[in-house]
Amino acid sequence: MNRRRPSIATRSLPFTLVLAVLLALVVVGGAALWLNRTPVPVGPLVGTDIGGPFTLIDQDGRTVTDKTYDGRSRLVYFGYTYCPDVCPLDMQKLGKGLQLFRKADPARAARVVALFITVDPARDTPAVLKTFVRAFDPQLIGLTGSEAQVAAVEKSFHVYARRAGPATDKDYLVDHSAVLYLMGPDNKPISFLSHDATPEAISAELAKYVQ
Repeated sequence: MNRRRPSIATRSLPFTLVLAVLLALVVVGGAALWLNRTPVPVGPLVGTDIGGPFTLIDQDGRTVTDKTYDGRSRLVYFGYTYCPDVCPLDMQKLGKGLQLFRKADPARAARVVALFITVDPARDTPAVLKTFVRAFDPQLIGLTGSEAQVAAVEKSFHVYARRAGPATDKDYLVDHSAVLYLMGPDNKPISFLSHDATPEAISAELAKYVQ
């Protein structure tokens, strides 16, 4: 009994189907890329409970809240102006990192605000903060407040801060964690950098996450 050989069209059918499926995937994938041209990378702090609402006083004596900076990404650092070494060095690197990012991408840099929140509100008045932050970058914002207000924001950011030495010592030091947080325009956590981050690393982190 002779068997009919399949026609060319029948033998080519699987290849045709595969090709059609591949073309469909390309079209769908292309549409997805077009609809999401600037996907937001997922940072290591996304989904954590770091940060939250706050009410503080800026270096010009104005009351500000977390809502004051809505729509702008925030770099948040906790320190104090009487710090003899770590804080000034970190602020110097932060200032240079901001300047590098502004030079590379002025449009996105305009959507970033850098906040220096004191852990020593007893000495860091608005006037003291203003002199301190202006030494590192003209757009750096210093924030202080009452002991209770500062304690609340430290807690929400899981910041460790403890006064060292006797209570009568006017030149006391403050032990504190040194982390640079990157918060999104909605005040939600995105990423962080340790205190040894270079200006280039800070600029690169902003380039990676700021939209």
